Amino acid sequence: MSHPVTTNPLIIMLINMTVVFLVLTALGLVINLIHVIDPTRPKEKKQEEALPAEPVAAAEPAPVAEAAVDEKGISPEIVAVIAAAIASYGYGVEQIRAIRPIQRDGWKNSGRMRLSNRRS
Repeated sequence: MSHPVTTNPLIIMLINMTVVFLVLTALGLVINLIHVIDPTRPKEKKQEEALPAEPVAAAEPAPVAEAAVDEKGISPEIVAVIAAAIASYGYGVEQIRAIRPIQRDGWKNSGRMRLSNRRS
């Protein structure tokens, strides 16, 4: 039968922690390697240094609050919250085409179907 190399808990702890940190370091190196050879990263275009960069004028965002309010009257506060939520996903305000409530007759029709099935 084999005997343990050591029974000293401090040495066992140091060995275990060394193994854990070596594995974490190896995982960090693998992650960095993946970032270096990432095929999904968009290609960077090299700009010519001879031509000075021209300032690009920012497009004015469309007035979302006025365009989004329909005949049912979505309040500007609701439009602002929806626009902020969409902007948090990385989209610009100019990409919002319209904000309008959708027709949800599912619950109403479900209740009608349940009542019609009871009467049968």
